[in-house]
Amino acid sequence: MLRRPAALLALPLVLAVPAVAVASGNNQVELSATPQPVEVVPLPCFPSGKLTLGMTNTGRKPTIADLRISADPALTLSRHQFSSYLPIDQLVKAPLEITVPRGTAPATHTVNLSVDKQQLKIPVIVKPVPARDNLLLGEQAVASSTNGNMRLCGGVDGNADSAQWGASGWHDNTKGVFPDTYGVDFVQPATVGRVVLQTLDSARYPAAVMGIRDFDVQVRVGDQWKPVGQVRGNETGRVTVTFTPVAVDAVQLVIHDSNDHGYSRIVEIEAYGA
Repeated sequence: MLRRPAALLALPLVLAVPAVAVASGNNQVELSATPQPVEVVPLPCFPSGKLTLGMTNTGRKPTIADLRISADPALTLSRHQFSSYLPIDQLVKAPLEITVPRGTAPATHTVNLSVDKQQLKIPVIVKPVPARDNLLLGEQAVASSTNGNMRLCGGVDGNADSAQWGASGWHDNTKGVFPDTYGVDFVQPATVGRVVLQTLDSARYPAAVMGIRDFDVQVRVGDQWKPVGQVRGNETGRVTVTFTPVAVDAVQLVIHDSNDHGYSRIVEIEAYGA
């Protein structure tokens, strides 16, 4: 029986890893944020208040940096820290979403970024709520479920471009299980007489293959949901349902099937008075 030399058995395992230096005087981190100033509208799903944060290591060694993020009390931030490994002279980016509660008065506030002694202050302008023909734009969306890769607000953020559906759209989280629901609860009653659905319909994912096929439009008056439209066998991207205008507390789609029998995919849903 052959025996291995003891020296060989005692050899330590050595892993090759990149050298990393903790931020210090020899490692400078340059901060950036775009756009500046950033504008916010006091609606829960309005498409504003989006910043791209950046850190660039201008030092002599790679480093790990912790970006601290704080703001005036009026602002709500999607994150309060951004930590990353920073190679030399490479910009590393991360998103930041800023929202304010409904009813927040127009004013200018500040988001503060800091890494060690480096600081950057970002002005945030709270704008008045604009006049909107689309009654659902920016309002709080409500859904039966939302896929973890999507945003609940994606179906009411004003972006009806199917090519950007992955970043600005919605689908449910129950593959092959129907019905699914998606809609908006109004803060106060609104008169609605037309609902428009933009389902997924791009060159890569046409509506006839991936779009919503069968759905009902419902409105809530008081505690009662009432059907006001029905669509079956749809294979187009944009579908309009009109009905006698009525003052309602909420609007929703009840989706019974999609053309691939998988998910309910909404790019945008809109509602108008007539």
